[in-house]
Amino acid sequence: MSSKEVLRNVASEIQLFNDIDQKETFLFVLGALFSRVISLRKAAEIMEIELDTFLELLDLMGLEFSYLMSGDVTIERNW
Repeated sequence: MSSKEVLRNVASEIQLFNDIDQKETFLFVLGALFSRVISLRKAAEIMEIELDTFLELLDLMGLEFSYLMSGDVTIERNW
């Protein structure tokens, strides 16, 4: 099975979007976002979703996103 076929199989499991291309784009955007290659605003722009809606979507999926380092998050939570 090629990597493209594997990606399509994984993408097909995402229930948020109807179109397979949107699903693949979403996986790519998540990877780029969590690798800190793109900003949250850019991720929302690529997905053609409002920034607040994209952030809500991440929350609904249980994905916590922050550009803070893990030590910074601890400091912020205990502030």
